[in-house]
Amino acid sequence: METLFGPYGVEWLNLLVRWLHLITGIAWIGASFYFVWLDNSIRPPKPGSPLAKKGVMGELWAVHGGGFYNPQKYLVAPDELPEDLHWFKWEAYATWISGFAMLFIVYYFNASAMMIDKSVADLTSLQAVGVGLGTLAGGWLVYDALCKTKLGEKPAVLGVVLFVLIVAAAYLLTHTLSGRAAYIHVGAMIGTMMVGNVLFVIIPGQRKLVEAMERGESPDPIYGKRAKVRSVHNNYFTLPVLLIMISNHYAMTYSHAYSWLVLAAIMAAGVLIRHFFNLRHAGKVSPAYPIAGVILLAAVAIAIAPAPRKAVAAQAAVAPAAVADGHAAHSAAAATVPNQATLTSVHQVMAARCASCHSAAPTQAGFASAPGGVMLDTPEQVKQHAAKIYQRAVQNKDMPLANMTHMTDAERAMVGTWFEAGVN
Repeated sequence: METLFGPYGVEWLNLLVRWLHLITGIAWIGASFYFVWLDNSIRPPKPGSPLAKKGVMGELWAVHGGGFYNPQKYLVAPDELPEDLHWFKWEAYATWISGFAMLFIVYYFNASAMMIDKSVADLTSLQAVGVGLGTLAGGWLVYDALCKTKLGEKPAVLGVVLFVLIVAAAYLLTHTLSGRAAYIHVGAMIGTMMVGNVLFVIIPGQRKLVEAMERGESPDPIYGKRAKVRSVHNNYFTLPVLLIMISNHYAMTYSHAYSWLVLAAIMAAGVLIRHFFNLRHAGKVSPAYPIAGVILLAAVAIAIAPAPRKAVAAQAAVAPAAVADGHAAHSAAAATVPNQATLTSVHQVMAARCASCHSAAPTQAGFASAPGGVMLDTPEQVKQHAAKIYQRAVQNKDMPLANMTHMTDAERAMVGTWFEAGVN
């Protein structure tokens, strides 16, 4: 039972909460996409028709799952409140709660490894967590305040201002936290804005509409208009958030020297592509938007492509190194002369710098199993994962995490030379 309260138990908690986050996120995003599509796709009824007399603003016919559907939208509300009224809110709340739990499980409980990069900022774990939490709260407060200004009446201008706000947050975070933690907190900040829209604007506005009808009064349409604005924001926020949710798998983005700019460009591409679909659902086909988005993504891919490694002058650099937990010491390499790199010397570097996490029995606090299933205990395993080692340790240089085991440039050069020579 003791193992359930250690790293092994935390890993199971990570799995289950991540699964929940994925399920609820799919439900929330699916509902959001559907209703934006519905708003853009409904057509007004003919003047004088029974639907028009009922106050129906628009309708459409659809077929799905072997049945026909005829959803209708009222200009403000129907004459009578229906007995059975469905609300869409728990998907949003559950997604944010499970995402917030993920921040604690993955990042806050292991801040020294997952959030801090001493080469970026010399923070304590408490300071790093404070930056993370402050970003979520501060992002919502600034965003909500902007929406309540005159900018709220100018959607295009407000959209540009919000994009600048998010990019500014990305710049500050990438100069404070590790690249991976910075990205995830930009996503968490946007996700907090999205759920804040549901909790503080959309649902309260819907409640006021319902309460007015229960009192026999005509609902004020302003609440519906405000809710629609925030729903549209959530629609455009979605693709950037989804990108950031999977960004931890792609160190080529968050480990770049201009990672904030990389993120900004990819998010902009997502917004352009989303805008194309929103217009298309409204009957306007503008291929310039997805074309611009694809060009932007291609430009980013080219711009951040790893440059060919410069040849490193031959040098003898024999340096003892210790496994991260201090229990054993190894020779970093019998000879780290680049043109003499061997599988044996690379394995010794992996044992000293990487095996504290990437092992059948990790010694690094917070890890019950090797991340990604990559174990480097034997020379054969090192050879098996050579391409990943090269990408993460030599090209991206984001491994070891926060370089906690102090892998040297000479060691990285030796690993690079070994890989480029054919992994022998």
